[in-house]
Amino acid sequence: MLTFEEKLTIIESFPELTRNDISLGRVNFHFEESAKDKKVVVYRLHPNGNGFVYAGEIENSNYVTDSKGMVNIRDFTEKELRAIIQQSIASLSESEPVTETWINSEGVTLQLTEEADVWNIYADTILEATHATYHAAADYLYQEGFRLL
Repeated sequence: MLTFEEKLTIIESFPELTRNDISLGRVNFHFEESAKDKKVVVYRLHPNGNGFVYAGEIENSNYVTDSKGMVNIRDFTEKELRAIIQQSIASLSESEPVTETWINSEGVTLQLTEEADVWNIYADTILEATHATYHAAADYLYQEGFRLL
C-alpha cells in the first residue's frame, strides 16, 4: 500500500488538479477545468492512506463505485492510481454533445447536433447537412425558415 505522502506526490504530479486542504489532515483535489458540474477528482485523501477518486463518469470501467461514483484507493498501486486519475480527468473533460430542435412554420422539426467538431442537421435519423460552425448551421436553418424550439 502506498503511503499518504506517496499518494500525494503522485496526485500532485497532475498539473490539472488543484489541492484543497480540508479538516483532520485530509486533502481534496479539484479539476477546475471540468466540463461537468463535478470538479472533485480526489476526495478525502487521509493521512492513513485512505481516500477516494471519482470514477462516476468513466465509461466502460470495471471500478466498483459507491453511490457518489467514488472508488476507494486505499490499496491502489502507483500504476493503478495514475490510471484512475487520468481516466477521471479525461471523463470530466468531455463535454456533453449539444443538440437543439428547430421547427418551421409547417411543424417540421430538425435536430442540430454537435458531433466530432462539426454541426450536423438531421431529419429524424437522416443527415441533411453538415457545417463547420454553429453559426453557419444556425444561419442555414434561419434561411430555410426554421427557428429554435
